[in-house]
Amino acid sequence: MEKYFDVLKKCPLFDNIAAGDLFGMLNCLRAKVVSFDKKYTIFAEGSPAKLIGIILSGSAQIFQVDYYGNRSILSEIGPSEVFAEAFACAELPALPVSVIANEPTEVMLIDCEHILHTCAGHCSYHQQLIFNLMKDLATKTILFHQKIEITSKRTTRDKLLTYLMFQSKKFDSNSFNIPFDRQELADFLEVDRSGLSSEISKLKKEGIIDSRKNFFELL
Repeated sequence: MEKYFDVLKKCPLFDNIAAGDLFGMLNCLRAKVVSFDKKYTIFAEGSPAKLIGIILSGSAQIFQVDYYGNRSILSEIGPSEVFAEAFACAELPALPVSVIANEPTEVMLIDCEHILHTCAGHCSYHQQLIFNLMKDLATKTILFHQKIEITSKRTTRDKLLTYLMFQSKKFDSNSFNIPFDRQELADFLEVDRSGLSSEISKLKKEGIIDSRKNFFELL
């Protein structure tokens, strides 16, 4: 486990927890590390919502597929990021989303029960862990509202520009790389790929943006 400590120290779930307590905490939580190949399903929609995941290396996507087979990407997650915590804490009978590895990915899995219910040893760090979990859930709620703000726009153009504005604020720069290719960006914005490509071309011609693959610049 020690080789993952540098990543785990950046994880919001372990904020303000001393490095010396981390190893004992992971044993107490019965954390386990699992490796997944590229495109392997980490969590499948409909599976029990009991586990919380932390990306140790690699990256993954959280997405939903509707009745007609249309895919909507909810978020992209990378090292030190937590996922599926809201569903586990809500004690949902089944996950409403799927999580798939973008590349060879290592994930730490923790049963939510071990976080929400203190152990017999009454570990001193447990209250901090629960506080961190609640703070992480609040942050995810804000990001969820941002996604709603983006996808609620009426046109593909407005959805794209709103998303790019959020990314510009996130990176504090007019130029940045996004974590999606064109199809993935269309799935995130919940629009048609050809329509998205057309809007990107129009915005480039109008001198509003510049783009090359997953690089964008607001002009």
